[in-house]
Amino acid sequence: MSVIERLSALVGPDHCLHAAGDIAPYLVEERGLFRGRALAVVRPGRTEEAARVVGLCAAEGLAVVPQGGNTGLCGGGVPPEHGRAVVVSTERLTRIRRVDPVDFSLTAEAGCVLADVQQAAAEAGCLFPLSLGAEGSCRIGGNLSTNAGGTAVLRYGNARDLVLGLEVVLPDGRIWSGLRTLRKDNTGYDLKQLFIGAEGTLGLITAAVLKLFPQPREAATALVALPGPQQATDLLFRARQASGDAVTACELIPRIGLDLDLAHLPGCRDPFARPHPWYLLLELSSSRPGGLRAALEAVLADALESGLAADAVLAESEGQRAALWRLREGIPEAQKKEGGSIKHDVAVPTSRVPELIRRATAAVEAELPGVRVVAFGHLGDGNIHFNLTQPVGADRRAFLDRWGEMNRIVHDIVVAMDGSIAAEHGIGRLKAGELARTADPVELDLMRRLKAALDPAGVMNPGKILG
Repeated sequence: MSVIERLSALVGPDHCLHAAGDIAPYLVEERGLFRGRALAVVRPGRTEEAARVVGLCAAEGLAVVPQGGNTGLCGGGVPPEHGRAVVVSTERLTRIRRVDPVDFSLTAEAGCVLADVQQAAAEAGCLFPLSLGAEGSCRIGGNLSTNAGGTAVLRYGNARDLVLGLEVVLPDGRIWSGLRTLRKDNTGYDLKQLFIGAEGTLGLITAAVLKLFPQPREAATALVALPGPQQATDLLFRARQASGDAVTACELIPRIGLDLDLAHLPGCRDPFARPHPWYLLLELSSSRPGGLRAALEAVLADALESGLAADAVLAESEGQRAALWRLREGIPEAQKKEGGSIKHDVAVPTSRVPELIRRATAAVEAELPGVRVVAFGHLGDGNIHFNLTQPVGADRRAFLDRWGEMNRIVHDIVVAMDGSIAAEHGIGRLKAGELARTADPVELDLMRRLKAALDPAGVMNPGKILG
C-alpha cells in the first residue's frame, strides 16, 4: 500500500486529505508570508490514532507538522516546501475530558477551540484566563505549543503558567501520559515544560490539564489619556498598589492606533473631547464583589489631580467596556487597511518600556523617514507590539522588502535591553534566523541538544525555531 493508503487506514479515508483543493487551507499561514507543500493532511480523532500516524511518518522519513487552528503569525504550523511532510491537524481532538471545580482544573484535548475551553470553565463557575484576539478559532494545543500570552498575563501568567499536565505523542510514536492534576510534584524534571513553547518541534501535544481560577464577580474598566508611556508605567504601579494587585489587564494605545481605529473600524468613536498622545486601558477584576470601582476611581482622581493623567473615562456598562476594548483589539485589523505592516512582538522589563519605545522609534524613523510607528500592547508584562506601518503613499512591496532590515534594528535594541525578540507569538520560521543571530550561544546549544535527544531523526516540525 502507498503511504496515503496506510494513513487513510489509520484515521479513515474522510480524515486523510490529499486532494490539492482539500489541503490548500492547511498549507499557508494567516498573513500569507509562508506557503508549503504536503503529501496529506491527517486528522486523527483519538490520541492513539495520532500516535500511529506519527509512528508511520517516522518510519517513512516523513516530516510531521502539527497544526491547530492555523492562526499563528510566525509560520510555525506551515509545512516545508519540499513536500515530504504530513500535516497532523488536531481539529477532531475536541473533547473536554473533565472539569473539576474543586481541583480548579480542566482536561481538554488539543483541538479544543480556546473559546470553548473558556465556556466549559465558565459553566463550572470557574475562569480559564487565557484570552487573545483569535480565541474563537485558535486551539488550545497551539496556544500551549507557542506559549501564548494575551491580555491577562499580568495577573495569571503565560500559557505555560496555566498547565498542570500534558499528554504528548513523541517523535517515535510513543505516548507520554502526563495528565496529572497535582499542584506540587518534584519527582524529577518537569517534562511538560519541554513541550510548551516548543512549537511542535519536540512532540505533538494531544491533551492538557489546565488551571482554573475563581470566576470574577466584579470588574472595573477605564481608558486613561496620558502624556506618554512613562506616565502609563507610573499609573500601573499606583493601580496595583491601591487595588490589592487586582489589575487584570493593562494595555497601552498610541494616538496613531486610535486614529487608525476611527478611520477604518465602523462604530468606533473617540471617548475624549480632544486627542491625547497616549492612552492606557486599565481593567481590575475580583472574585469578591465590592470596592473595585471605588479603588479605580480613587487612583484616577489622584492621577488627574497630580497631572499624571490628562483625562479618563470609566465604563458604566458591559457595552461601554466592550467599546473600550474594541479600541485596543481593533488596532491590528485597522493597520491592515493602511497598507504594509512590519511586525515586532518584543518584550523588555515593564519599567523599560518607555525607553524601548523612545529608542526604537528614533532608530527606525532615522532609517526610514515617514514610517509610522504603532507601538501598542501589554504594558503590564512588558510585551509591546512594535509595529511599523508603511509611509503614506509608499509602495507596499518595497516597504515589506525591508522587513529584515527593520527587524535587525529593533531586535538589536531589544537584546541590548535584556529583552526578548519573541514575547508571545513564538519563533516559527519567521524569526528562526533572528534567533540564531541574537540568542546566547549556550542557549542555542542547549536547544539543539534537546532537539537531538528527543527527535534525532528530525521528524517533528523541521525548519521551525532552530531552522
